[in-house]
Amino acid sequence: MERITMSIDDALAAEFDALVVKHGYANRSEAMRDLLRRAVEADRADAGSKTHCVAGLSYVYNHHQRDLAGRLTAAQHAHHDLVVATMHVHLDHEHCLETAILKGASPAVRAFADVIRGERGVTHAALNLVTVDTGYAHAHGPAGLRTARHVHLVPRD
Repeated sequence: MERITMSIDDALAAEFDALVVKHGYANRSEAMRDLLRRAVEADRADAGSKTHCVAGLSYVYNHHQRDLAGRLTAAQHAHHDLVVATMHVHLDHEHCLETAILKGASPAVRAFADVIRGERGVTHAALNLVTVDTGYAHAHGPAGLRTARHVHLVPRD
């Protein structure tokens, strides 16, 4: 592990210490590592079209909006290669919260999120994207009965 030393003014240090306590970090170093990971991940997510990711897309919508539920379902089916799973929650008599777990090429995942966000009646849409390295491929099961090969997606540190 590499040690980094930095100087910050007293007021910023006090605010940072309060953040450390508020979020339950064991120490300043853990908090700094977390902040650095987020900054590096945000930069990775914005970089290049060749990155792959896993993501959570959450959004609220009014299920009384004309044909909206059907359009959302159709969009998910049209992008079945990206959509791993969805969870649907009824918030009240009109609003639903839906979360879709996605995986695939980062540009395709972002484009799908934009399709959902752009639907009239969808509000509070948020995409949490984590870039991954495509790991090794292998199959499971005893010899002769191996299932289809699959690729592991390894989150970057």
